[in-house]
Amino acid sequence: MSQIIRRKTPTVLIGNLMMGGGHPIVVQSMTDTSTADDEETYAQTLLLIGAGAELVRWTVNDVPAALGAVKAIKRLRASGVLTPIAGDFHFNGHELLTKYPELASLLDKYRVNPGNVGGAGLGDENFSRIIHLAVKYGKAVRVGVNWGSLDKGILAKMMDDNKRSQQPKPLKEIMYEAVIQSALDSCSSALKLGLSKEKLVLSAKLSVVQDMVEVYRRLAKMTDIVLHVGLTEAGGGVKGIAASSIALGILLEEGIGDTIRVSLTPEPGACRSKEVEVCREILQVMDLRYFSPSITSCPGCGRTNSRYFQVLAQDIQQYVVERMPEWLKLYPGIERLKIAVMGCVVNGPGESQHADIGISLPGSFEEPVAPVYVDGQKHSVLKGEKIKEEFIAILEEYITYKYPKN
Repeated sequence: MSQIIRRKTPTVLIGNLMMGGGHPIVVQSMTDTSTADDEETYAQTLLLIGAGAELVRWTVNDVPAALGAVKAIKRLRASGVLTPIAGDFHFNGHELLTKYPELASLLDKYRVNPGNVGGAGLGDENFSRIIHLAVKYGKAVRVGVNWGSLDKGILAKMMDDNKRSQQPKPLKEIMYEAVIQSALDSCSSALKLGLSKEKLVLSAKLSVVQDMVEVYRRLAKMTDIVLHVGLTEAGGGVKGIAASSIALGILLEEGIGDTIRVSLTPEPGACRSKEVEVCREILQVMDLRYFSPSITSCPGCGRTNSRYFQVLAQDIQQYVVERMPEWLKLYPGIERLKIAVMGCVVNGPGESQHADIGISLPGSFEEPVAPVYVDGQKHSVLKGEKIKEEFIAILEEYITYKYPKN
């Protein structure tokens, strides 16, 4: 398990989920459906939960969305699904939560953006209404500051003060300070209004990796409030995954972050659950949480001109995915299993010996045999047309030995 020392925070209870306080880092996601369409929202929520989301956020932006959210939550709970649901509120959250007390009661968490909770001097009043409702119904609140929708009043004042200063600060420094001040001021107000730290979560999201990391580093030193960490508007595809992984990896390595989201722009028609999968992989490769056996495989080179090792690595990965539902029920700890599928003699034997179980396939001009290693020792040598089937049989036998059944 990772030796990372996480910052100390209170434990926040959100529905049946415990966050912070040393509890496992929570993976969350957000639907992109119209919440007014309760059937579509229900279906996508189940998809995200099935992928591993432990908290799901819905947009609640108008009356149809509020009514749809009520229907969808009731349907989830009637189906026995207890995963917490957060309502994402901007501009009119105070009105919707007040007008529809059933919505306020059924949601497990309210997400509030202090930059747009109200306008023309009404921000404090509207924010207060939301906090009072959270206290009344025993709900958690995330104060979610975003650079793209920062409180214009705070930013304008800090910019003016900076212009009058004899030693003006760089614009980026003012940006950092404005985000942090908005976040901490809003949390302070929430606490004064009666919301406990055990119901408060804070986020301060920016879209540039270095900026986001710097702001969270400062926040972590200034408050012990539970932190939701994520890179906002990360983008899509490889770029979005790379940027989010770097940003989250840096902060998690420093012990910062109690719950995470990877905000990916999905490809048209692609499954929304990709961002959940990336979150879980980040936590697993950092040894912070374990969800499924890890498979080490080489990238291939001129020594591995055969595609067989690529196909075998893919087949083993798919086999693990298909078997995991049953394995999880039968074999406690199976998610920590380490498998290696390597392609030649250079690193194959070494990586296989360091895994719990591994196979080293023959590369170019090597003898056409595949040694199998179990717990660091050579177990057997496979050859012929049934290498995959024989390796899977050894894998299944090893699992029954390594992980006694429940």
